[in-house]
Parts: sequence; structure tokens; C-alpha cells
Amino acid sequence: MNPPLSRFQKKLCNALQQGLPLCPRPFAEIAGELGTDEASVLQETRVLLEAGVIRRVCVVINHRALGMSGTLVAAHVPQEKLEDVAEAVNRLPGVSHNYLRNHNYNLWFTLQERTLQRMQQTLRDLEQETGVVFRSLPVTRVFKLDVRFDAEAEEDVLVQEAPRVPATEPVALSADQEDLLTQLPGNLEVESRPYEAFRAGRRSESDVLRLLGELQDAGVIRRIAAVMNHRKLGYTANVMFAAEVPAESVSDAGRRLARFRTVSHCYERETFAGWPYNLFAMMHGRSMGQIQRTIDKFIEPGDLRAYELLPTQTELKKQPVRHHLL
Repeated sequence: MNPPLSRFQKKLCNALQQGLPLCPRPFAEIAGELGTDEASVLQETRVLLEAGVIRRVCVVINHRALGMSGTLVAAHVPQEKLEDVAEAVNRLPGVSHNYLRNHNYNLWFTLQERTLQRMQQTLRDLEQETGVVFRSLPVTRVFKLDVRFDAEAEEDVLVQEAPRVPATEPVALSADQEDLLTQLPGNLEVESRPYEAFRAGRRSESDVLRLLGELQDAGVIRRIAAVMNHRKLGYTANVMFAAEVPAESVSDAGRRLARFRTVSHCYERETFAGWPYNLFAMMHGRSMGQIQRTIDKFIEPGDLRAYELLPTQTELKKQPVRHHLL
């Protein structure tokens, strides 16, 4: 069991999740904001990485802006087949998250492919390999995608400002931008000048920063930031919430649900036979009580017909997809 985080470490976790500035020495700039020196920020960041509080520091990509197709997939997998099916799913390079959930549909994973046709073929091949039926629930509208966990937040604070929704349309990239994206390291080195590792050939550090800024402005890069292990920050309650909302109400309901601090992802999704739930949210709390208060507050207006809670039972895979553009 890890010792509790210091006050400074909590502030640093929040600052690193906000995103590293695009400047030659981003950790020095963060140090200035926190009232300390660069060496202390680098040292404490490495401590948090070693302790597993920070999973990695990386470029967070918006795959929709790259024209990728993605979906959430559900399956009922018999217990005796679960290990083999989970291994088959985890081998797919387009799978970033795979979870066992406490529900009849017990296996849930996300899948990304270059085209819708390739995604459908991947699922057909997986069905043939495993003998399991996989149900695809593609996104029809994004209300929130903001995976940040406040290390300092009090449990009773439920509502926040409406988040900025990531771009969903593909972005036309220049040759230099494509080239940079294909060479991005999976993890950013925690050192004084981390962007020097993004250089290729004769590209200067200033060119790297310019291209990163262009990609960020275009919505291809959401931010360059720390990805946290939310459980080590005390967010031990994790639930997927699926609600059945009338079509005429789903837009208002989605925007309202997205404002809750416990919600990291919020989408309208397609349904399938026997599954009428069209509004999804991932909820993370320091307790199930916090999540239940979120749900109680959300359902007060009475504009949803029914909902399901699918608690996280086991994390089977959590690994970013590498995007190969060329």
C-alpha cells in the first residue's frame, strides 16, 4: 500500500493532467506555477511514476480527428471461455480498454480501426475465432471526453463547468504533421527538455513545438499530459452508467450528465435488440455513495425511462492504440 500523497504531490498531479505547456522547458514552467523549482517537479514526477500513481506522460490523441472509426463492444462470455476470449480481444492492436463488468454482458472493450469496414471485419473474425457474439455500440454524439481526476477535490463537489467537446470530424494533415505523428514516442521522458526526443532528421526543437501547437489547435492532439492510475488517487468506485432516454431528450440529458465531476466520458450510442440504452457515461468516485448521489441528481427531472449500472470488476487491458498514418 502506497503512503498518502503530500499536498504538493496532489497539486502536481492536477497540473500534469492539465497538460504540459508547449515550450522548451515545460516542467520549469509548471514549477513556476506551483511556486517551486524545475528539479523538484522532475524529481516528484519520477516518484509518482515509480509509485504507479502516474501511468505515463504522453501525447493524448483524438482518434476521431485522424479519421479513425471506433466503437464500444459488449459480449456475454461464459465463465469457462472468459480467459481465452479476453486474451483474443487483448491481442487486437485496435483495443485500448477491455473490462470485465458485473452484468450479463460481462465483457466490454473499445475498438479502433482505420475504417468502419475494417472494424466490422475485425469483429466478424473475432466471432469466428471465439464462438462469441459481439455487439457493437458506435458513438452517435460526444458530450464529454475529459479523463482527469482531481487529486484535491472534495467528495461532495458534484457539478463542474460544461466541458469542451473534442473535434469529431477528420482533420487534413500536412506532410510534416503526419511525419511528426508517426514518430511520437509512446511515453514522454521526464527530463528538462522532453520535446527534443520528438526531433527527427534535421527538425529543430522550435519546429517540433510549432507542429505540436498546430496539431493541438486543430484538435488532433488533445493535450500532452500525465495519465493517472485513478485508483491510486482514491477513485476506487468505477461504474459504467447506461440510460434509456427518449430521442427528443437525449441532447439535453447528455449535456446535463456531462457536467458532473464524476463523469469522465459521456456519449450517445446506437442500441441493439434487447439493449435500449442510448446514453452512456463512465463514472469514477471516491465511493459508491458519491456515484449514487450523481445518479440521483441526474435522474431528478425524470426524463429517462430506465438505466443500468455496470460496475468495473476487472481491468483486462488499458493501453493506448498506436496510430499508423503512413
